[in-house]
Amino acid sequence: MAASKMVMASLTHCRALTSASASGPARLVPHPPDLIKWVRREGGFVHPAVKIAEDGTTGLGLAASAEIPKGSDLIALPDHVPLRFESDVGDGLDSVLANLAHRVPEELWAMKLGLKLLQERAKIGSYWWPYISNLPETYSVPIFFPGEDIKNLQYAPLLHQVNKRCRFLLDFEQEVRHILEDLKPDDHPFGGQSVDASSLGWGMSAVSSRAFRLHGKMLPDGTHNYVPMMLPLIDMCNHSFNPNSEIVQQQDAGNLKIPIKVVAAKVIKQNDPLLLNYGCLNNDLFLLDYGFVIHSNPYDCIELRYDGALLDAASMAAGVSSPSFSAPAPWQEDILSQLNFYGETPLLKVSLGGPELVDGRFLAALRVLLASDMDTVHKHDLNTLASLSAEAPLGIANEVAAFRTIIALCVIALGHFPTKIMEDESLLKEGVSGSTELAIQFRMQKKYMIIDVMRDLTRRVKLFSSKEEERAQG
Repeated sequence: MAASKMVMASLTHCRALTSASASGPARLVPHPPDLIKWVRREGGFVHPAVKIAEDGTTGLGLAASAEIPKGSDLIALPDHVPLRFESDVGDGLDSVLANLAHRVPEELWAMKLGLKLLQERAKIGSYWWPYISNLPETYSVPIFFPGEDIKNLQYAPLLHQVNKRCRFLLDFEQEVRHILEDLKPDDHPFGGQSVDASSLGWGMSAVSSRAFRLHGKMLPDGTHNYVPMMLPLIDMCNHSFNPNSEIVQQQDAGNLKIPIKVVAAKVIKQNDPLLLNYGCLNNDLFLLDYGFVIHSNPYDCIELRYDGALLDAASMAAGVSSPSFSAPAPWQEDILSQLNFYGETPLLKVSLGGPELVDGRFLAALRVLLASDMDTVHKHDLNTLASLSAEAPLGIANEVAAFRTIIALCVIALGHFPTKIMEDESLLKEGVSGSTELAIQFRMQKKYMIIDVMRDLTRRVKLFSSKEEERAQG
């Protein structure tokens, strides 16, 4: 059910949406209004040294035309400029939109605000048209990949998410049509125009790749709810794990309107891009929501399923004697239940990579299942058993066996990719489409990450083995 089968959008106020990935920073209209001038005209602030600039790799973004001191306000938006949609509104057009939004699963929150964005895009004379006309015509997220490039991702958890989103869009298209078909033109939230899966995908992708979840209206208890909102101009800042800018909301208990600012977190030199941290995310989320892949992403990881038979096979391949993953002792089952690997609703998804390197629950399970001495295990709490920094809590032999089992699992995981890294590199050198390149870069980064986990654990195994030798000789 590939997204390439989505039909063209029919929001005639703008160019038709396409389902191809972006090949450059093409905007919805050829010569959109100057966004900096519009923000200033609407009462916002833009530092005199902030400019819109084109980056060869990331498209349009913001940069400094002169050095900007640390702590300087870069952009400030008054409360009426961000585009937001809180779907608990009253009657009229917005009640139809609220009805549609309530049908969207919470995990696809971007579609809710995407409906509001599509409404404003369809509306002649929309207040936000100067901003919307500056948005990209297409997005490089996988729901717009040709079917072959979705397969080229070669990673089952991401394939599942992409197909899930594509299915949602195709099903939601039918729901939207059913709700809108009998509406009078004046009650139609999109001005009587049809909204199909491709236009819905555009709206969802525009929001997922650009929106921020920030404080909304103040609640009766004095706290703020978090509301997704699109921040004109601010959302042109690109991503970095080492950002030079940060978003600040001025908290004022007596002020329902919360100004939103971007402030220089460090000195920004001339021609440096303005960079925000979009979040400590893995490459699955960066590609799904933003349409790019981070090389050597310290937060990238792979998803595995806890499976006793697979672990038995991996540990045997690693030379670990008498594995008991598929037939644990009763006391081991009790600990596995506490780790939520056993029971009526077990959580079997585990991960390798990222800051933890090994999922803590998974490490604890391996240590316990590779231990034969119940009393020794019960001397430690689960937090200790789940911590990689707690070196060999159940002994060096146990730790080495656990690490070797994980290394064998990594070998198995690498074997699930149909291509090897050298083949991927050769394909990239041949020259491929933008979506194919993204798919190849994504799977390459997964493979590099798996190899890094193997290297780290192999280093630890060698360290423990040398300690064991020293102890034996001493």
